[in-house]
Amino acid sequence: MDSVLTVVIIAVVVLAAGALLFMYQRKRSGELQQRFGPEYEHTIEESGDRRSAERELRERERRVAKLDITPLSRESAEQYRAEWARVQQSFVDQPAAAVADADQLALRMMREAGYPVDEFDQRVNDISVDHPEVAAHYRDAHRVAVAQARGETDTEELRQAVTAYRYLVDALLADSGDASADRGDAEHRSHSTDAKEQA
Repeated sequence: MDSVLTVVIIAVVVLAAGALLFMYQRKRSGELQQRFGPEYEHTIEESGDRRSAERELRERERRVAKLDITPLSRESAEQYRAEWARVQQSFVDQPAAAVADADQLALRMMREAGYPVDEFDQRVNDISVDHPEVAAHYRDAHRVAVAQARGETDTEELRQAVTAYRYLVDALLADSGDASADRGDAEHRSHSTDAKEQA
């Protein structure tokens, strides 16, 4: 009787441990899926296995946590904002050059922010930790930039690439707290002054 009870208790403990482990894994999967969004699904498609994909995403988190990622200074953010505006304006007359310039601008911004930039796949994996919504756009944009260097793109693809680079540029500027807040405050003060003068 005692041995039967012992077996039952062991079975219950094993089942409970299994259930807890399953619940923990599901919770962790849910957290990764929420954090990485579409990048979570992309990684699963790339690896072909959910467990491998989740291991890869956790490894990205650990790697980026060890990097010295720092927001761009406000001065740098303003300079990059002005340069990005020039890139967009140049697209009308020189779309291919605009894509190449956008690619280099993104690279310089990432380097200054502290992301290692030696290898593209690692760059996009690193940026996906802080900006998962940007990763797919960056991949698309870079693919077009590489194809453009070989003369294998059309104007519409180039336009889409510049638009895709914008997601990364905007994300890095937003990290800096850029100068939009200051500019917004200045504009608000200006409008307030105008309103007082009119009153």
